[in-house]
Amino acid sequence: MENLTLVIPAKFEATTLPIVLKEIKDLNLNCKKIVVVPKYDQETQKALEGTDCEVLIQKGEGFGNALIEGLNHSSTEYSCIFNADGSFDPKYLNEMLGKNKDNYEFVFSTRYKKPGGSDDDTILTFFGNYFFTLLCKILFRLSISDVLYTYVMGKTNAFKDLVLSHSDFSFCVELPIKAKFKSFRVFDFPSYERPRISGKKKVNEFKDGFLILISILKLFIFKK
Repeated sequence: MENLTLVIPAKFEATTLPIVLKEIKDLNLNCKKIVVVPKYDQETQKALEGTDCEVLIQKGEGFGNALIEGLNHSSTEYSCIFNADGSFDPKYLNEMLGKNKDNYEFVFSTRYKKPGGSDDDTILTFFGNYFFTLLCKILFRLSISDVLYTYVMGKTNAFKDLVLSHSDFSFCVELPIKAKFKSFRVFDFPSYERPRISGKKKVNEFKDGFLILISILKLFIFKK
């Protein structure tokens, strides 16, 4: 897997990130890792000392911005967005990479196709995701079943070709919608979301949900 880079946004993940990196190492996944850390998060930076990760100090702010900076910095043939909180299971990486090599530009993981599932979903996030996924299917004819889940692997050049710009959590919908605009081939890949190791979600369901809705409508109106 030397042709794969994991892009890992890590904001205040000093406790969880070492566990995640050890799990990847124990699975003998020979991939590169770019960890994007805010400048002010000294604890997470310290936790990365002595690891084989490339640490990228985030210039901007926000979840989406961290991913954009990391993806733009990736130089391998394939890149994969990977959480630092332990919720993404690395056992899927080999199979996802195989699907990419089957000439899919993007492999979007989904919690809503069997045998996928989630230990982290709440009633609110479940119905919110259902609403946004249905809306994107109606407006853009998206073929994926989990529009807010960012466990996504793709060809690095395809990521860069999308010219992603959303710095907040609306990045989640910008990615599949712009992939649709480009007529890229996508695969809906079932996977199981584990509970995060510790700490709390950084998503504010109401605030970020509103921003996501506005972003969907803007992308529909302006289509760029």
